[in-house]
Order: sequence, then C-alpha cells, then structure tokens
Amino acid sequence: MGAGHGHRLHFHGHSPLHRAPAHLKVLGLLGFMLVVVATPRQAYGVFVAEALVLLGAVAVSRVPLTYLLPRMVVEVPFALFAVLVPFISHGPRTEVLGVTVSEPGLVAGTALLVKGTIGVLASLTLAATTEPQDLLRGLQRLRTPDLLVQIMGFMVRYLDVVTAEMARMTVAMRSRGCDPRSPRHWPVLARSLGALFIRSYERGERVHLAMLSRGYDGRLPR
Repeated sequence: MGAGHGHRLHFHGHSPLHRAPAHLKVLGLLGFMLVVVATPRQAYGVFVAEALVLLGAVAVSRVPLTYLLPRMVVEVPFALFAVLVPFISHGPRTEVLGVTVSEPGLVAGTALLVKGTIGVLASLTLAATTEPQDLLRGLQRLRTPDLLVQIMGFMVRYLDVVTAEMARMTVAMRSRGCDPRSPRHWPVLARSLGALFIRSYERGERVHLAMLSRGYDGRLPR
C-alpha cells in the first residue's frame, strides 16, 4: 500500500521553514528542547524568551496558530498532572486564589506545564512544516538505526488505515443503536477495540508476507 501525499498534521506551505532540510529541523528541535529541559524551574524570564523564539519560528513558518492550537489537545493529560502536582506535593504551603497548595509543588507544576507546552508546540511546528517522508529521510541522514526508521515509516503509513477502520466500525455501531460514549455500551466498545487489534495484527502479517515475497531483506528500497 502506498503512502498518501500528505498527513493530517502537515500544513501545506512554501515558507523558509517548509523548505529547510528535514535533518536540520530535527537537529534544531532537539537542541531547542535540550535547552528548554535544562532551564531552571524558576527562570521565568528564560521561559518567556524561549516562547518568543518558538512563536517567531511559527510566524516564519506561516502556519496559523488556529491550526496548531486544536492539535495541542494531546497535552491535556500532562497538563492535568501538572495542575495536580501542587496539591499532592509536600513542603511549605502557600495560598493561591484562596486555595492552599504546596509551594515547591506549585513551582514544579508550573515549570512542567510551561516546558510541556513549549515542547508540544515545537513538535507540532516541525510536523506541520515537514512531510513524513522527508522527516524519515532526514532521520536516515542523521544515521538513525534503519529498523527504527522503518518502524516509524510503517506507523505513519498505517495509522490512517487503522483510524479509518475504527471510524467505519463506529459508524456500524451507531447504525445499530450503540452509542460508544454511553457507559452502558462500553462492553461493546471494548469488544470492538479487541476486534480492531486482531484485524490490525492480521493485516500486518499479510503485509509482511507480501514484502517477503517481493524480496524484502530487512531494508527498504530508497
């Protein structure tokens, strides 16, 4: 099965960031995130500077924030954990908006939330300005182990296939009066997810056998 011409995270454009070599963008993201992670928790001025640098890169990419922000929903579980840290941590207490929280936990939770937000937005900017196949070729130029590149390539190719299969199963369930959001129908949803796993596993076996019959020896043709 061939790969599509784009990906749902990619934003078609012709900005300098779109045209930049993928391996340089990967190195830039890695270096930027190392700086963000190494920033002390209470260095709020440095966090502001890093956020401004990132927003400048977004502006250069010409990717609208309205395109990136809805996709940051992936950060929600980490944001919830960061919000809970001040309530479950120990140490001196302080009052915020009438609520008593741990002062070290408040500092740690704020730093976690800021670093996570910057990291997610930076990663989404890379995905929005780089085609998946270009990203894989960039990783190959960086001497990433070939097996990891292949795994990521197949993940990109078949993620849309699996999600489309799940969408069809959801339509079938709804047409039979099953609402996946209702707790009464969660057992049906669980069985559907199990069936989806089996279908995906069987599809993977068929694809592997087809690759072997075409001479696959552990390396994909460039």
